[in-house]
Amino acid sequence: MNGYKASDHTAKAGVLVLAAGKGTRMYSSLPKVLHPLLDKPMIWYLLNTLNSIFAARTMVIGGHGFDQLKTALHEWNSLLIHQEQQLGTGHALQVAWPAVQEMDIDWLVVINGDTPLITDLHIQMLMEQVQKKDADIGFISLTLPEPGSYGRVLRGTDGEPEAVVEAKDFIASGRHFAEINEVNSGLYVFKTASVEKILFLLDADNQQKEYYITQLIALGLKKGLKVVAFNAGNCPELLGINTSGELLRQEEWVRARIVDRFIEQGVIIRARDSVRIGAEVEISPGAEITGPAEIFGKSTIASECKIKSHCFIEDSFIDKAQVFSFSHVVKSVIGKNVKIGPYARLRPGTTLHEGASAGNFVEIKNSTVGSGSKINHLSYIGDTQMGCSVNIGAGTITCNYDGRCKHKTIIEDRVFIGSNTALVAPVRVQRESMIGAGSTITRDVSPGSLSIARSRQKDMEGKNPLKTNKKE
Repeated sequence: MNGYKASDHTAKAGVLVLAAGKGTRMYSSLPKVLHPLLDKPMIWYLLNTLNSIFAARTMVIGGHGFDQLKTALHEWNSLLIHQEQQLGTGHALQVAWPAVQEMDIDWLVVINGDTPLITDLHIQMLMEQVQKKDADIGFISLTLPEPGSYGRVLRGTDGEPEAVVEAKDFIASGRHFAEINEVNSGLYVFKTASVEKILFLLDADNQQKEYYITQLIALGLKKGLKVVAFNAGNCPELLGINTSGELLRQEEWVRARIVDRFIEQGVIIRARDSVRIGAEVEISPGAEITGPAEIFGKSTIASECKIKSHCFIEDSFIDKAQVFSFSHVVKSVIGKNVKIGPYARLRPGTTLHEGASAGNFVEIKNSTVGSGSKINHLSYIGDTQMGCSVNIGAGTITCNYDGRCKHKTIIEDRVFIGSNTALVAPVRVQRESMIGAGSTITRDVSPGSLSIARSRQKDMEGKNPLKTNKKE
């Protein structure tokens, strides 16, 4: 942060995130700030930044989909405020003002919840400049080649800001789009003692019939307050997200930045443009990933691990292992020298210890597979505790669900299970035993024994119903 510390300019500051909007141009019932960017809601990125600066002095005001927002923000130490009627950004600040007063802060940062890429440096720099100039209100503006629907910043002949006019009001005033390409970023700093004098003077005399927070700039100047605006040029991190197209453009920007960071750290990422990695993923130098691939959640990929193409990994730990193409790994732990896939599915609660394997078309759920055990193809293993050096033949399944409850299967060390075996839980197959192919095992198998549970084959000569007696 170039020498900035949170205590430098934000010690007596709080932040309010505006997250009440419906986001009609997203064409979704989901609150706009909860739309995912990679594997996280866009507001997650913003709160992650704000938490490092303001900690417990973070407030979020929500409206549309408030219960969804409340559920999504349970992990954050933020005060959530309900704006029951969405009457504009200025009205949101009015609703939140009692909470601001209780927080006992001298400065309030207000920021739109649809700006996930803003950094702590942007906020610190704005606060430094506002405090250095002893201003009452400060905001960051942008200069865009195509301003579109962003509010325009109007400046006087002296270059100082006079007002921010929303796009619809700008058009209604008869002014042309080409006249002004400086726009409002939606990042503000207010001196609380000053803004309190004008906050409840806002009106809804505009095209939207809403109370705009931007009106505070013109009102403040009229009341003799000092307003400063700092132009950040064409800065993509400060752009808000209003449409699905804008969401996808910012997502691609984040995706490329994450992938490039890992490449710079020594991770080999082939077909980099088709690799998507979440913000919380950890990958050690020396790991190899081939796209297309998706790695999300709190996943950790160790050095020398190889992830082949078309794999999906989420919330998993993978040591020095190989995950072959078209494999799906979720909430699982993969040990050293383990081989997964191709076409394997590891569901939550799966652990494979060193040297184990889960081959093509193998599905494992809520199970532990011991060191050196092999499940090489076409099997389902669920709710199972498996020992070391076990061999599972093709087509083996654990019948773990009786229609009401899940039951556990225990397979001890050095068991050999023949192909097409059904293990009906609860059942224990004890160490060094063998099960003949095609068996249905319903009782515990004793140590060192051979178990065969299948009907005797019976051939009925001349009884084939498809065979005719006509002479050819």
